[in-house]
This record gives sequence, C-alpha cells and structure tokens, in this order.
Amino acid sequence: MRTENLSLHTVCGLDELVEHEARGVSHVLSILDPDRPDPTAFTTYGAHHRVTLRFHDAIAPAPGLVLPEREDVETILAFGRAAASAGGSVHILVHCHVGISRSTAAMASLFAQAEPQTSAEALIARLHAQREKAWPNARMIAFADDILGRQGRLNEAVRQLHALQLRKRPDLEPLMRDLGRGAEIDAALRG
Repeated sequence: MRTENLSLHTVCGLDELVEHEARGVSHVLSILDPDRPDPTAFTTYGAHHRVTLRFHDAIAPAPGLVLPEREDVETILAFGRAAASAGGSVHILVHCHVGISRSTAAMASLFAQAEPQTSAEALIARLHAQREKAWPNARMIAFADDILGRQGRLNEAVRQLHALQLRKRPDLEPLMRDLGRGAEIDAALRG
C-alpha cells in the first residue's frame, strides 16, 4: 500500500463524521470505547467497507480499561492492506472519539506500512500536518513499530511529536497525566 495511491486519507473524531458523508469515503476504520454504541453518522454515507475496533485510549493497565493490543494493530494493518488492494479510488477515514490519539496512531501505522522506505520523522510530520492536534497513542505505536520492523524509529518520531505538542501547549501535561498517560509525558520531557 502506498499512500499516493489513496485519493484521500482522513482522521477525525465522532463529532466530525457528518462533515465527511459526501466525500466519497470508501473505507472506514472506527476505533471506539468498548461500551460506545456505533455512530449513526454512517447511515448517510455511501457504500463503504468498515472495520470497528473497541478499546480505550489508554497506554497502561487500570481497572475497567481495555487496552489496545498487538492484535488490534495487526487488524489496523490488515485493514490498510485490504484498502490498498481494493483498486479504484480509495478514501480511508479513521476515527476515534476525539480524533487525537487512537485514530492518529492508526493512521501513522498505515503510513508506516505503506511507505517502508520513508523516514518515520517524515511520516509523523505528514500526520501532524494533516491533524495538527495529533497525539498518537504510544502503546499502539510501539506495536506498529515492532510489527513493521521500524527498530524504534516510529516510537522516537512520535515521542518527538509529543514533545513538540507539550512545547506548544504546556497545559497538556497535567491533562495527559490525569488521563493515565504520564509515561508519554515523561518520555517526551526526557528528550
């Protein structure tokens, strides 16, 4: 899969789904909390292939949380391969609740799979340009880095993006720590 072969690739949150109904989306990757009902927005979309994953936006175990697992990232990558082999015009839309963490990690993984020769830094810069508020889930990225044989480079590029986001918005630090994402903050600040 090469991203140049995709007519479009979109990352968004639940509240933005209605904005994309007329954009010819052919493939949807939905990443939802385990207890979240399916979005009704897709009833107004044209025919499309959809894969739904259910896990929380978390990076460490905690009571009541369903973590993203390696199998989830393998499913994301299989989704990307299926989209690439579909032929014709392909518009991938990846969404999660807010369109910041799980969906951007998924899209970064798809980019990395599609372009194995492109540097992780360039791929994450492209993701950030597409979704300015991106904060990819580090747990998902670690699985993708390992599966795709990126030798830690994808992890490092995301750590650098987290550091950049913290420099731009220092108010993110207490918020992310409250959400159980302190390990991402600590890694970003160490760099």
